Amino acid sequence: MSIPCDDDRAAPGPDRGGQHGRYPARPLAESDQVVREFVVPDSADGARIDLFLTQVCDGHSRSQIRLAVQDDGGEVDGRIVRPSFKVRSGQRIRFRLPTESSDDTVPENIPLDILYEDDGMVVINKPAGMVVHPARGNWTGTLTSALAFRFQSLSDVGGPTRPGIVHRLDRDTSGVIVVAKNNAAHLHLAAQWHDRLVKKTYLALTAGRLDRDRDWIHAPIGRHPYQRDKQAIREHHESSKEASTFYEVTARHGRVTQVKVSPKTGRTHQIRVHLAHIGCPILCDRLYAGHAVLTRAALSRAAGRPLAADPDSGAGAGARSADDDEIILNRQALHAHQLTLLNPQSQTEMTFTAPLPADLRRVIDLLD
Repeated sequence: MSIPCDDDRAAPGPDRGGQHGRYPARPLAESDQVVREFVVPDSADGARIDLFLTQVCDGHSRSQIRLAVQDDGGEVDGRIVRPSFKVRSGQRIRFRLPTESSDDTVPENIPLDILYEDDGMVVINKPAGMVVHPARGNWTGTLTSALAFRFQSLSDVGGPTRPGIVHRLDRDTSGVIVVAKNNAAHLHLAAQWHDRLVKKTYLALTAGRLDRDRDWIHAPIGRHPYQRDKQAIREHHESSKEASTFYEVTARHGRVTQVKVSPKTGRTHQIRVHLAHIGCPILCDRLYAGHAVLTRAALSRAAGRPLAADPDSGAGAGARSADDDEIILNRQALHAHQLTLLNPQSQTEMTFTAPLPADLRRVIDLLD
């Protein structure tokens, strides 16, 4: 099931090239890849790019080609495209192709904070800094590597590089993520994301003051016109999809706002893009706020007043110390706090909650 679905976007659809219970080897580094270029012939006009590349690249399956394109490996006339893109006669394709592939298992002994587990699924509290599945520049230390070490087998609906992955969280977003143990559970969970039945609640700190206590943000999201790693609000663009986010302010501290966010849709970077769109980007969001670290002094200036005493410093409120230049946050202040869905086996509604991590808790304690 191919399901469109910010931070909590759904994983790609089924990939029949994988083997249940098998995990892929570490993909090749970019330096180990070759680039091939093609001109689309008349005979391939209108074909999907993944199908066309499968036909002209010997030794690689369509699933391998599709995953490479999904990882920004395919460009058409200088523009990065998705696997479903339909090529036209005369277009120039530049494709980054692995020189070899392997299906060997490469698990890593990485601790997992498991919130819930049964025979059909496992719910994990993902730490900030962990990538969900291998991608360019992040081949090790991923959630899938940790899962491969911990579990004998997981669903293969998402393909060999995404065992059990039903939905995703950005690397620097912490919180609740659900993993399917078998294909039946995966398809059941995927359908809930597709039908927008999953209730998601995020906690965020924004670099700006939201004037309304609560509101909806309705704005279509598509690819950024020139920055490949960003999304943007784009009206009437071919890459745009409808996106809706509800937010509710829980506290205000000068130019810092504490907010609870519930996305209705699940577009890539949705919460981050929407909050930046209304002038309140998430604190320490490198892509959308323009800063990647937060010091104690900077937080004090943003709050417009001396901060509460840091319980770890022993200094009084407002006291100047060497700690003022200490970096207290170095990732986007976004946490997937709560997830409510139907258990695929019992058909009962369940809610899973990930407590606020220590770095975000410290920022809030200082503000309070």
